[in-house]
Amino acid sequence: MRIVIIEFMSLDGVVQAPGGPEEDTDGGFAHGGWSHPFFDNDVVGGAFDETLGRAEALLYGRRTWQSMAAAWPERAGDPFADRMNAIPKYVVSETLGDDKLTWDNTTRIPGGEAVARIRELRGTDGGDLLVMGSPTLARTLMHEGLVDELRLVIMPVLLGGGKTIFPDDGGKRTLELVTTTTSRTGVQVCTYRALAEA
Repeated sequence: MRIVIIEFMSLDGVVQAPGGPEEDTDGGFAHGGWSHPFFDNDVVGGAFDETLGRAEALLYGRRTWQSMAAAWPERAGDPFADRMNAIPKYVVSETLGDDKLTWDNTTRIPGGEAVARIRELRGTDGGDLLVMGSPTLARTLMHEGLVDELRLVIMPVLLGGGKTIFPDDGGKRTLELVTTTTSRTGVQVCTYRALAEA
């Protein structure tokens, strides 16, 4: 499986709380919902729809999984929501008990085993293992060299700080720009693939 990360991202690399004001206020983040003015169904919505369509399973960190598990089941009847609800899901967590895995088709990966288990999943045949949101998990996967493709939905806004998916370990990582599309609202949807370092 390929590991693919798709993220709403500001021009200054922030991915925190694109969906709403209460989504993630860690660090005093006060700009929750910042992606809404730039969303359009064709380019931005289309990027998520296409990416989900190629996925064989979803992979989340605990916080993002809990937000998604609270939102998507009640949207049943919409084709995108139905796919989100039906597809196999993995959540990395040390604290969630199996009795809390109420979103259909969810399997828990204990945090201490995450890198090894995700490496195993990546080594299997099949479609994409898709990460949405989950900045801490995404940063770990990038640090470990486990990301095959990044699909960044870059919004024309500066947020001045917040969570990012990029490791700050001093490591150089070279990417190849595969495609880019611009929406009428100024969003750039950029798909990058990882290149091996010489």
